[in-house]
Order: sequence, then C-alpha cells, then structure tokens
Amino acid sequence: MAIVPKKNPMPTQAPEVRAHNFQEVALGYTAEIAMEEAARCLNCKNQPCVGGCPVNIHIPEFISQVKVGNFEEAYQIINKTSSLPAVCGRVCPQESQCESKCTLGIRFEPVGIGRLERFVADYHNEHATAKPEAPEFNGHKVAIVGSGPSGLTCAGDLAKKGYKVAVFEALHTAGGVLVYGIPEFRLPKKIVAKEVETLKALGVDVDTNVVIGKTLTIDELFDMGYEAVFVGSGAGLPRFMNIPGEALKGVYSANEFLTRSNLMKSYLDNPVTPIMKGGNVAVVGGGNVAMDAARTALRLGAENVYIVYRRSMEELPARKEEVEHAKEEGIDFRLLNNPVEILGYNNPDDPRDPKNGFVTGIKCVKMELGEPDASGRRRPVEVPGSEFVLDVDTVIMAIGTSPNPLIKNTTKGLEVNSHGGIIVNEDGLTSREAVYAGGDAVTGAATVISAMGAGKLAAKSIDEYLSKK
Repeated sequence: MAIVPKKNPMPTQAPEVRAHNFQEVALGYTAEIAMEEAARCLNCKNQPCVGGCPVNIHIPEFISQVKVGNFEEAYQIINKTSSLPAVCGRVCPQESQCESKCTLGIRFEPVGIGRLERFVADYHNEHATAKPEAPEFNGHKVAIVGSGPSGLTCAGDLAKKGYKVAVFEALHTAGGVLVYGIPEFRLPKKIVAKEVETLKALGVDVDTNVVIGKTLTIDELFDMGYEAVFVGSGAGLPRFMNIPGEALKGVYSANEFLTRSNLMKSYLDNPVTPIMKGGNVAVVGGGNVAMDAARTALRLGAENVYIVYRRSMEELPARKEEVEHAKEEGIDFRLLNNPVEILGYNNPDDPRDPKNGFVTGIKCVKMELGEPDASGRRRPVEVPGSEFVLDVDTVIMAIGTSPNPLIKNTTKGLEVNSHGGIIVNEDGLTSREAVYAGGDAVTGAATVISAMGAGKLAAKSIDEYLSKK
C-alpha cells in the first residue's frame, strides 16, 4: 500500500466563529479518519517514538489497535503508562517529542500521534461505563502536594499499586495549571474533571483549599502518618519586567489573567471575579502562555490584540499550531519589539477622575538580532532612536513564572536553586528524606508531559523506597 505523505488534518471551528466563543477549537478525528491516520504508521521494530515520549507510551501498539478499530484496547494500552491521555492528546508538544522521532517523518509528515491519542481517550470517555476499581491497600500512605499534571500522575501510579494517596490542592478545584492556566478552547475543563474522577475511583483522596506551607506544613503531613511526600506545586509566581508603569490598573500577569478567565469563568455574563474586557490589548511574550492570553483576550471582546515579542518568528517558543491558530484568528504579531514603559492616564487637576491610574499605552523599542546568547538564540539588540507607542488599554505580562517560595520557606532542610526550583537527584528525591519533587516546582515553567514524566519517576522512586520499609 502506498504511503500517504501528509497526516490527516484536524477538523477545527472556522477562525471567524471560534474567535468569539470559548468552545474547543479542534473538533477531533472521526473513527474513519483515526483509522486512516493509524494506517500511516510503519510499526517500526525499534519504536523511536516511544523514546521521545516522557512517559513512554507504547505508541506503535496502541496505534495498531486503532488501525483495526479496537479503540478501547488502544486506550488500555495508553493507560498502562499515562494517567492523562485526553489531556496529553490536546496540549503536549508532540511535534518536538514523539512525532519528532517518527521514522515516517524522515521523508514525509510524521504520524499524528497526539491526534490519535486524543481520539482514543475521547472514545473511551464517551463509551466506557465501568469505573476502575481501587486495588487492595498495601499499608502505606503518601501525600501529594499539588493537583497539576505531575501530582495527578504520581498519585495515579501509586494508587494503582495499592498506596493510600491524598492530594492536597491550594485552589478550590483540582487540576492545577490544567484548570487555571490552559483555556477552555484548548482544554475543556470537563475533561480534566473526568481524569480527576478516574483517580478518585482508584481510591485517591483530593483535598482542595489546602495550602501546604500555611494550612499544613510538610512536617505536619509526616505527623499525620504519611510516609512519603511528593511536591508538585508548580510554578505559579509570575515574573515582570520591572519597567515603569507595571503597577497601573489594567496590567496583569498572564497567570492572573488566565486564572480569572479559566478557573473563575470571568467570560460569563455574571462572573464572580472581574476582568478587563474590550479595548486594545498587548501581550508581552512569545510562548504558549502568551498565545493563550492573547486568544483569551480576543474572545473576551478585545478590538485589537498585539503579541509583543523581542525576537523574530523563528525564535518564537510557542507551538507552531498555537501560533497558526492565533494568526488565523487575527492576533497581530509585533515581533522584534521590546517594551520599555507602560503609560497611564493622570489628571492632576482632578484626583477623583476615574480614569486616573489606568493604562493608555505601551512604549516599545524596535530590536534587531545580534550574536547568539547562552541559549543558542540570537540576542536581541535595541535599535537606537526607534521608540514608538502602542495605544492599548490592557497589558498582559507573559514572560514566565517561578516556583512559589512558600514550601521552601516552611520546610527545614529543603534545598532550592538560584531560580527557586527544588533541587532533586536522578530519582526525584530532594534534600529531605522521603520528600520527592517534580514538574514546574523543580524545573520552572515547562510542558505538561515533562511534568507527568517527573511525577511518574517520583512514583517509581517512592514505591522502591517504601517497599523496603
């Protein structure tokens, strides 16, 4: 049979329609399309795609089942190594991981592995009626700090081995960055809730509104009978540029902006938390979070949305698919530009003027690319005399996040690096006995799948540690 050179395209909402709603952009493969795409797989003996997956999903095996229409069997194969397939199929950067290793991709487009994973997970969630059964308790208790992808993965892997696992989440809804950081139009929250319910069926307890470091400390968790602790608290501390005007009204961190929209549903008619809507919006940054913030602002009614990024399109770190979707929806990319000041309204003659203190614009300078820096990317250099002003009402800073120091400051002997990330060894163990960590709390902001890989590693290490007790 002749090889089909291109992967089957993902059906999506039309750009002019989706730009005004929060429904999922990608509509998913049909069974027929999924089977056609699965037929493109060469079923390589050395399986290079598996090595490109941080959680080592048995990719050729599940794709072989999709090819012949055994969709539930395909799901069970994925489920052996991944606790969040419906999530990973939507938000993982497959193009730089499993699909980048695909043998077919040497000459043609790689197999759409992520799209097939999403299809399989969605098929299971739609058709499965039986809940997983909790295994017999093995006598050991483990506490998980944070219910993001690393915490949920660690919890799931341990629960399947019979551990009594409790997950402690600071917010009122479980899911971590999956619920507060990623927009509904990329990852519907009902999918995250479904994954959490699956873990609960395995016997995992999920306690929300518990801030470890305030409500309870890690030492108190040990006093409560937990024999090991995994810290997967993420990187929720936003970074700013420290330029004039960042304290003006209408300046958000992307973290706050997305949390208000995604978790607090500020896009509804009667939201529980306010958010700036309409006008012109500048989003500073070029990663996936910047794309999410820009596309959210557009859906909230912004007239114009600008991505302000100091490098060129070639250096833009966001996923290609997200950039393409943003362009299709009308996001204006102002590349090779860097903000130097946020401007605001001030009427000294009337201090009660309600406009006082609000953003009116963002002053930028043009940049050009010079020699490569330590990251290997060409360093942006300011062009003298190139200042200009973008007229905007809202500025969203999407230039990264760091781990919150709360846990470090309340846990004796827990070592962190210069960026606030918890230091771990090759097994995910911290400087404290029986305290493990992974995900963004260790690396700083990274991908969902890398966080899952860290949670999986920690679960394996915790099991080995407690099995000796």
